[in-house]
Amino acid sequence: MTSQSAATLRSRYVVQAASDLEENRRRQEELAERLKLLQQEEALLVDILALADRFEDDADDSPLPEQAQGEPPVATRTRSRGKSAPARSSRTGAPKSAAKGKSQRPLLGDLLMELLAGHDEPQPAKELRDELLVKHPDREPTPQVVRNTLESLVAKGRIRRHKQQRAVMYTLRENAPHAAETGTA
Repeated sequence: MTSQSAATLRSRYVVQAASDLEENRRRQEELAERLKLLQQEEALLVDILALADRFEDDADDSPLPEQAQGEPPVATRTRSRGKSAPARSSRTGAPKSAAKGKSQRPLLGDLLMELLAGHDEPQPAKELRDELLVKHPDREPTPQVVRNTLESLVAKGRIRRHKQQRAVMYTLRENAPHAAETGTA
């Protein structure tokens, strides 16, 4: 091998290594962003589990209006799925990891209900999320997390969904207790 061909080969390796390094850094940034989103989703799911446990104890086994005949009550379905859920502490009903690592913050659902209580007109999820980001800058849920939480509140009968053409809007139900009144904040 001549010295010229060795230099050409070496320069090709240098270019390839630089390209690989740049691709590796780009991929690391993508994975870091994905990890951040997954951590937000995990926090929401922990909140939902804690909320579900709190309401499961209070719920009676009567079927909900939307529940089909012959379908098991919601509380029963939740319990049957709960076996794969994380271990719970016996006193609070909250996941053990939440009890150890996180300070007690209001649940996202409670914050969204407070925001809805301040509006007379139905509100879209996007506007509720924008308002949440302004009033609670420490909370940064994704738009999907906000929509999922709102739909969870609809399923529990705490808020009402309104469809206007393709837009979905939400309002607080008249008989829904405010978070401060129920002590769920």
